[in-house]
Amino acid sequence: MSNPSDTPDETAPSEGEGVAEEAAPSFGTGAEGTVADDVADAGAEADAEAPAESISVEDLVVDLERVSNERDEYLDSTRRVQAEFENYRKAVAKREADAIARANNGLVAELLPVLDACDSAIANGASDVEPVRTSLIDALIKQGLERFDPDGEPFNPEQHEAVMHEEGEAEDGPVVAEVLRVGYGWKGNVVRPAMVRTRG
Repeated sequence: MSNPSDTPDETAPSEGEGVAEEAAPSFGTGAEGTVADDVADAGAEADAEAPAESISVEDLVVDLERVSNERDEYLDSTRRVQAEFENYRKAVAKREADAIARANNGLVAELLPVLDACDSAIANGASDVEPVRTSLIDALIKQGLERFDPDGEPFNPEQHEAVMHEEGEAEDGPVVAEVLRVGYGWKGNVVRPAMVRTRG
């Protein structure tokens, strides 16, 4: 006769069943956190794939007008600066030219007594001085010197200085009867007027 204690208990779990229950995953806080992360990632992807907010045509027109106005302002400013620079460059060039002209006029004025001395020496018979005078006069004429020797020409108050006058018949006004001292000009400017005696 068998002992009731030897009969296996159907309600007691077997070894295999216990192992299975221990190996089964538990759906606790960790599983719930994983699901929440997946939902958040899906929402972020949906936001990234969502189309950006569109800009209205009115905003584009306003931006275009603003950029065009700024471009026009910069262009006007650039043109003003360029015009001012051109005016400044021209003014500097004119000042330099005037300074050079004044320096040349001063040099010619310093040389006039030398030319007068040469003329006086030649008039007194010193023919040896004539080649030097001729070379000096020719070199200065090439650079812009003008000699006023108006004997017999109509009197020109801009180039001649009348220190003596005699009566005479002259239909077109007084004429130069005698040149007392030769005058000179430099590039259109009178450096020294000719000293003359007029008639008429």
